Amino acid sequence: MKTMREIDEKIRNGTAVVYTAAEFKRLVREGAKVTAAEVDVVTTGTCGVMSGTAAILSVPVAAPGTFERADRAWLNGVPCMPGPCPNERLGLVDLIVSGTAHAGAGYGGGHLFRDIVEGREIEVLVEAADRSIEARVTLDDLAYARIFTTRSAYKNYTAYLNTRPTRVTTIFSVTGLQGPCREVSVSGCGEINPLQNDPARLAIRDGTPVFLNGSAGIVTGEGTRSTPDRPNLTVIADMAGMQPRYMGGFKTSAGPECITSLGVAIPVIDDRQVAALRVLDEEIPLPVADINTRRVLGEGTYADVWQRPDREVTYHPEWCEECSACAAAAVCPTGAFTRETGIDRDRCLACTACLAACPNDALEAGEGSLRVRGRKVPITLRQSGRTLAEDLCRDVKEMILDGRFTFTGGGGR
Repeated sequence: MKTMREIDEKIRNGTAVVYTAAEFKRLVREGAKVTAAEVDVVTTGTCGVMSGTAAILSVPVAAPGTFERADRAWLNGVPCMPGPCPNERLGLVDLIVSGTAHAGAGYGGGHLFRDIVEGREIEVLVEAADRSIEARVTLDDLAYARIFTTRSAYKNYTAYLNTRPTRVTTIFSVTGLQGPCREVSVSGCGEINPLQNDPARLAIRDGTPVFLNGSAGIVTGEGTRSTPDRPNLTVIADMAGMQPRYMGGFKTSAGPECITSLGVAIPVIDDRQVAALRVLDEEIPLPVADINTRRVLGEGTYADVWQRPDREVTYHPEWCEECSACAAAAVCPTGAFTRETGIDRDRCLACTACLAACPNDALEAGEGSLRVRGRKVPITLRQSGRTLAEDLCRDVKEMILDGRFTFTGGGGR
């Protein structure tokens, strides 16, 4: 056995052996028998639509004495909850903002959070008694700005399809889930997910340092709806250190959702952890359920989603026939695509929603399928970004190798 302090000492003197989860899985597939003596840290991550994301912000609105207390508030049109502190007559308002709060069909809390992190100017509207107060702020103006999640890094998700003949409005589809059994929507980053690699939470405990959207944070406990079979986490981090590409808004047929990313470095103390780290996509079940009843109809694995070629979406402008209105751009849930500029990789989740929308097949990717009741059902939407999650794993690895992260020293130094 090693101790955490011994691993930290190896990090400090530059001798730590660190793998990303993807690198470690590659060794496993190649038949390597890695032991705890041969690896010190494995970096894991996940990225995708995580509804249980919110922010707590302290927003300057007006000079002290301008109003007594805020009754209602909006940021870029997104409704916020004033409180929990009333900040009486301070001109300063504490706000709680849900990542799934909507300003409209195309803009919500997730979009707002990314705009704040990008340093964009945010429009503030506060109603107090019989008056309205307007202001404009940026992240630099916010004395306190933190994002927390109430359920992140679910160990395993469920895929959804619609068994009914009509299209169903749901957060698991961009245009509505088409039936009967015409398409399936999936979530989860499979074998690189933090809790897939530490299901017993030997390393990921309350107080463990993590990276939320790239910013140093900590685990504060179990998340809502967490169970022994399907655990998840609550975490919190400062928005000031976040990276926009790991977060944002995601339009669905039921309104905007919130993209969140979580990176976790797992210290390898003993061979129990190595055994857990050997999990592969092929071994991780992916139940398929009817969106209407949540009844499980079949089961695949995450290999059906992620162990395929052409994971990323590719745009072929030579195939584009320049329709009067670009259907692919209109349906893109993150605003990552236009036919003029192509794919913005910092916004693209590789969800593949654009593929079916384009009548000329100018976009392509290896989408995959799941077998349900003896029939292959195509995967038409992926609400998790495996490539972005792997990028986050690499970022965390680089911080460890550079000595900017140690386990006993917190999320950065």
